[in-house]
Order: sequence, then structure tokens, then C-alpha cells
Amino acid sequence: MGLSAMVAMAATLVSMLHGGPQFLYALFFGISLHCLSDDQKAKAGIEFCARGLLRFGVGLLGARITAGQIIALGWETALIVIAAVISTIALAILLGRLLGMSRAQTVLAGGAVAICGASAALAISAVLPREKDGDRFTLMVVVAVTLLSTIAMVVYPALAKLLGLSPDQAGLFLGGTIHDVAQVVGAGYTLSREAGDHATIVKLLRVALLTVVVVAVACAFTRQRHEARAARAQDHRPARQPLVPWFLWMFVAMVIANSIGMFSPVFQSGLNDASRACLVVAIAALGIKTSFSGLARLGWRPFMLLLVETVWMAALVLAIIEFRTA
Repeated sequence: MGLSAMVAMAATLVSMLHGGPQFLYALFFGISLHCLSDDQKAKAGIEFCARGLLRFGVGLLGARITAGQIIALGWETALIVIAAVISTIALAILLGRLLGMSRAQTVLAGGAVAICGASAALAISAVLPREKDGDRFTLMVVVAVTLLSTIAMVVYPALAKLLGLSPDQAGLFLGGTIHDVAQVVGAGYTLSREAGDHATIVKLLRVALLTVVVVAVACAFTRQRHEARAARAQDHRPARQPLVPWFLWMFVAMVIANSIGMFSPVFQSGLNDASRACLVVAIAALGIKTSFSGLARLGWRPFMLLLVETVWMAALVLAIIEFRTA
């Protein structure tokens, strides 16, 4: 556990000093220490960070959201966001099948783009059945969505200006299409305070949908997860697993507590920082478990799938905005 935490702190320091995505630094620093992944003293801590600490960090994400923020968006905006999320995941499943990827891989890629990038990828991977290249594929998705989100943070505000979008329209476009929360904030406030505020709330609606998506994925893959556990344990009568994982109950509890004002601004900020710290440590641990050669073996298909999803989501939201103003 100390090794993963050390990598996470190094990534955080580099991000603070030089800018750039903290998650990506943690991933690459972790991969550079792959030689330590089989060390018996470090192995248990790495596994705990990659799974247990990951789940705890996802649960804490709920502290970012209140019910009031979601309601304030209105039903039209909510429907646009929901349509974009569902269609993006559906496109990933369809296109991923044509590219020869497994159903679990397509769902993971679709959810990462549709919801909140690396955080969604980690949350969804936690309820998917264990596959041979599962951890490698998760890291490939984290790398790709972080890269695409960084590009979108630069390109999308310029596109919003070129199209003459109002602050509310720009906020809907940025919050409804960019993958990572931090990059949505950066892109939104590049335009104006109004656009930044609206983009952040729209993005939080997408984050709130994480619970629904993860529960749906857990339901869809219940049988496969049980079979995988039975195969590993050589026992064909595995214990029944809860349909809704504990970290999703924690997520919902955080949303409720934040909605009724239980968290002061300072405490809420601390929970958000703790959530991000847990996720950075988890990505560092996943990086330590993975090698560059392992990532390279996954080929070009995952990146192509994520790129098409990203373009689709941006085009769909822009088309709806233009249709509403026509």
C-alpha cells in the first residue's frame, strides 16, 4: 500500500508543479515500477489499493452532488444528458462487437466516455467479471479517455465560441461531452463564469448517473461474475453476491447527506480531495500491475472505439443544441 501511495504522491507533486493530468502521471509512474508487482511484501498492498481503495474512492464521489443541483437543470437538459449517455454506451456495445471486443470491454469503454472518464472506468471495472486482460484494458481506457478529455478541454471551448453558443448552451455542450470533471471545470471557466457554473452542474448530473449505470452493469454481468468466482475457487456453488455493491450504497448516502446540508463546505471539500486521492492511489496500483508491453498488446481497437464514442457524443449534443435554437 505504501508503494502505491508513494507513486500517487509523486504524480500529485508533478501535476501541481508542471500541470497536466494527475491520473495519467500516476498511471505511467506505476507502470515504470511494474518490476515490483510480484514482490511478496508489496503484492497484498497493491491488490488492496487496486480494488478496495478504488471502491471507497468511488463511494466518496457522491459528496460532489446534491439533488437540488440536478433538479435546477430542468427536465429538457436532463433528457439530453440521459439520451447522450445511453446512446454512447449503445454505440460502444455495437461498434465494439464489430471490432471483436468482449461485451465487458465494450461496456467499460462506453461507460467511461458516457459518464466521467477514468473515475467511471474504475467504478464499472469493479463490478465486471475478471477477465485475462481486464486490468490492462481498464488502464488502456484510462489512458485514452484522459488524453481525449485533455484534447477536448482545449478544443471544445474554441468550438463553442466559433458556433456562437450562449453561456447556457456552452455549459450544456462542455458538461455533457467532456469526460473528466476537472477538465469540464477548466473548459467552462475558460469561456465565462456562467458557462463554467452551468457546465459543472451538467457534468455532475452525468456523475450522478454513474450509480444507475453501475447497477445496470452489475445486473447484466451477475451470472458471469459468479461463474468466474466459482472457477477460481473450484466451487460451482458460489455465495450469492449483493446486486448493488456496498460502494454504490455509500455513493447514494453521500448524495443524500450532501443534499440535506450535512456537509459544511470545508468538510465537503475534504471528502472530494479524499475521493480523488483514493482514485489516484488506485490507478497507481493498477499501473504497477501492468507493463507497457501488456498495454501495447491490446492494439489500436480500444482507442479507436473511444475516439468514435467521443466524437459521437459531441456531435449529438451539438446537434440537439442547434435543433433547439432553430
